[in-house]
Formats: sequence, C-alpha cells, structure tokens
Amino acid sequence: MAAEISATNWKNVEVGRVVLLQEGPYAGRLATIVEIIDHKRALIDGPSSDASLAVPRQPFSFANLLLSAFVIDKLPRGARSGAVKAAWEKAGIDEKWRESNWAKKRAQQVRRKALTDFERFKVMRLKKQRRFEERKALAKVKASA
Repeated sequence: MAAEISATNWKNVEVGRVVLLQEGPYAGRLATIVEIIDHKRALIDGPSSDASLAVPRQPFSFANLLLSAFVIDKLPRGARSGAVKAAWEKAGIDEKWRESNWAKKRAQQVRRKALTDFERFKVMRLKKQRRFEERKALAKVKASA
C-alpha cells in the first residue's frame, strides 16, 4: 500500500502570481508579484495593455491583495518591468481575466451600481417576468407528470 502525495490546489503567494488590488488609488486593478519582500509585503508590477488599468511597480501589503488563479510561469524573481510586460502579454493575462467569472461579476456590480431608479425598476420587472415564466413551465411539467 503506497501513499500518493500530490500538490494542493491552494493559491500560493509566489513570484508570478497575478493579484487584484483591494485598496489605494489602484484598487480593482491587476498586478503580478515580482518579488516577496517579507512576510507582510511584496513588490508588484501591473503592466496591463490598457493604460488606465496599469499599476506602477511598488511594494504592496498582502493584506490589501487578493490572489487570483492566474500565474505567469517561469517569471524570474525581481524581473524588471520590460520582462514582466513581455511575460504578461505572452501569458495573455488581460484576456484570461476578462473571460473569468470573477471579472464578469465585478463588471456586473459596477453596472448595477450605476443604474438609475427607473433602470432598477425595469430590472425588477424583468426579474418578475422571468420568475413567472419559470413557474409556469414548472407547473406545466408537474401537471404532465
């Protein structure tokens, strides 16, 4: 009887891990860990292709970072901004992020916050209409069973 040892699926703090910034002037933007400074801080760099989403290289506290599932493979420790940008584009991080459920949910939250009173009313009416159609279909299935 042999024991099988396998790695866990935890999101580890590692060089190349893509993170989402929670606080500060760059909140809501993506960056990658370039170097781990100590047990509380990391050096990050966010070379997004969109200039409004870019994050300059800076030390950042782990308490204000959210780890994503994306990792830039084989990024050397302390890589300079040019190397990070090339690796970021090669890995297609911006496209992967846009297609992730996390990014879609954040975009939906931003859209919902920007709704006017009348637009919220229209959303409520559409939800009621969808719920009515679902219940009608369920009743039809129950009646035929």
